[in-house]
Amino acid sequence: MEDRQYARIAVDTARFALDKPYDYRIPVELTGLVLPGMRVTVPFGKGNTKTEGIVLSLEKEPSYDKPKCIVNLLDEESVLSQEQIRLALWMRERFFCTVYEAVHAMLPSGMWFRDGERRAKDKVELFANLLVSGEEAMEAAEQKRMRARQQAGVLRLLAVTGPVSLRDLRTFTGASIASVKALEEQGYLELEAREVFRSQVYDDVERADEIVLTEEQQTAYDGLCSLLGSGAAAALLFGVTGSGKTSVYIRLIQKVLQQGKSAIVLVPEIALTPQLVAVFSAHFGSQIAVLHSSLAMGERYDEWKRIRSGSVKVVIGTRSAVFAPVKELGLIVIDEEQEHTYKSENSPRYHARDVAKYRCAQSGALLLLGSATPSVDSMYSAQTGRYKLFTLKGRYNARSLPPVYTADMRRELKNGNGTNISSVLLRELQENLDRGEQSILFLNRRGTASFVVCGECGYVYTCPNCSVSLTYHGVSRKLMCHHCGFVQQVPGVCPECGGQLKFTGAGTQKVEEELKELLPGTEIIRMDTDTVAAAHSHETLLSRFREEKVPILLGTQMVTKGLDFENVTLVGVISADQSLYVNDYRAHERTFSLITQVVGRSGRGEKSGRAVIQTFTPQNEIIRLASKQDYMGFYEEEILLRQAMQAPPAADLFTVTVTGLEEAAVLRGCVKLRDSFRHYFADLEGVRVLGPAPASVAKVNMRYRYRITLSCKATKRIRETISHLICAFSNDKENRGLSAFADNDPLD
Repeated sequence: MEDRQYARIAVDTARFALDKPYDYRIPVELTGLVLPGMRVTVPFGKGNTKTEGIVLSLEKEPSYDKPKCIVNLLDEESVLSQEQIRLALWMRERFFCTVYEAVHAMLPSGMWFRDGERRAKDKVELFANLLVSGEEAMEAAEQKRMRARQQAGVLRLLAVTGPVSLRDLRTFTGASIASVKALEEQGYLELEAREVFRSQVYDDVERADEIVLTEEQQTAYDGLCSLLGSGAAAALLFGVTGSGKTSVYIRLIQKVLQQGKSAIVLVPEIALTPQLVAVFSAHFGSQIAVLHSSLAMGERYDEWKRIRSGSVKVVIGTRSAVFAPVKELGLIVIDEEQEHTYKSENSPRYHARDVAKYRCAQSGALLLLGSATPSVDSMYSAQTGRYKLFTLKGRYNARSLPPVYTADMRRELKNGNGTNISSVLLRELQENLDRGEQSILFLNRRGTASFVVCGECGYVYTCPNCSVSLTYHGVSRKLMCHHCGFVQQVPGVCPECGGQLKFTGAGTQKVEEELKELLPGTEIIRMDTDTVAAAHSHETLLSRFREEKVPILLGTQMVTKGLDFENVTLVGVISADQSLYVNDYRAHERTFSLITQVVGRSGRGEKSGRAVIQTFTPQNEIIRLASKQDYMGFYEEEILLRQAMQAPPAADLFTVTVTGLEEAAVLRGCVKLRDSFRHYFADLEGVRVLGPAPASVAKVNMRYRYRITLSCKATKRIRETISHLICAFSNDKENRGLSAFADNDPLD
């Protein structure tokens, strides 16, 4: 590569409309040092602003005259492999993001720079190494036993264990640094600086027995094994809650490791990782690494380095772990694959499933999707032959699914019960308390009240920055916007008329207060975004629930899936209707999935369980099917509706959102963009251009949001046209102050 004097570079500050590879000359002093995958500093723009860039390739000739020169290198070695560079370029075309935004998603935050220094530094400790044999060290220790006890202790420890860090020397021998230095001067040992990892230790877990699969699990396992390395696109493991999908995952990973390859396991919630890590470490020990946002920056950085070095064979994590730089990828497992948390809402707006498909296709690995309630898209792919389908119909312990009781909240109101706890659920909770059994309650809304309204004039407290009402949090006695973070105190009376304020709707804090009144003296653990904000706090809460047998766990959707507690025999769904009537074509799917998943948390051990669903519409078909755990009945009805709506999987959806500070300007820009789409796609059949229409939350952080929706088949032409029109929109001076971005199959 000596004759390649130019580098093709993606720069950080280039917005999407200007994002393309730029050629830079490699200065003489950096010749031979610049490699693809390295980050560099380059001058960019008319002002030659110093900007970060990532080297995509080395070239013999520049693509234009008089290229600028690289200023300096930021990395000593490549931080991205050729495979990852190809992935970043693919993401740019697929998810309408810049190359550097894709790179940001791939690398841990500790790799990036602040004030010219890397945000997470390598952790280095001093280690003591013997320079003499173990026998000589023991003899010297005996001679020093009376006159230099600390030195003797150090020599004995090193003779037995080998190199030991200074920190451990002080812990086990009490030796001071002066004693260690004295031994160094005497020639007994040397001090060496070594990098150490800020990682959890997974070897101290008791090793698990070999997994014995049931006949049904064995059939699925054998079928999946036949797909390993066969180039099959993907497989779907559809198993009822408690059917033992994790056991199949572990056996399959063991098979992959025997083939000398690596595996990635994705989970939708951070709350699921402690249990999964405990299970996986019992089988794989130090071969596992964990990646999720609750780890400290240094911990994530070190885990990434362990993975990249090839010393780790199994990676467990949330969405971003799909980018883990494993060696010889053989398998990616996406557990609870239907969950919306696998979709990023910020650029790059990728779905982990799509990235996993690409990585598996590039490496010849198998993608395994697992769920008790697969997404309609995935089941459709399985039914039409795109995915291989494997089914687990029975629970691992051969127990039947828990019976489900429906509590009609309309009847509760007529009977004078104005709380959020029905008489049915209260009775079942009391029975569990009497038997010493545990309960999980699910409500997918945090806070105390959904909004605060004046009972006399109807005034509602709304966010000044967003088009939403403020949520009341009783613990802090403050109103909060969950979109922009705006906070204000709750006044005593209505600011408009001085009337009495009424707190309407209920969140987890409100239900917790009601439970404490209804069941005095009963300990309750609340698990929502407010209580798990601190690092590892979700692990602490779940550990307490399991080990201390706390009677009730109340939480948002983080308690609905993946959790396995043998003493939980009751599950309650506080407000089953909450997600059913929102303006989203996935509303039925999400509601069915949440109810089915949370009901499946009950009766997973030796004791039988049951569930209570509270609803104002017990006759609703989705509620009825969820209470019966009838997934295929739900799927058959839902797929007909999707086909009639021309919604995924019957068609692909793209949204192009225009944002700005002035609503009229945003709407005008959106209309122009819509007309452009209609013009470009006039010759294509099956393309519907809808809108403009306000987003589900029309204003966030003072910026109005309107969008255009395209219902069509996702083709290269469609994506290229969307990219072209967004770039043209951004470069049009008439659209100054406006921004536009695209998303494939958005969440809202």
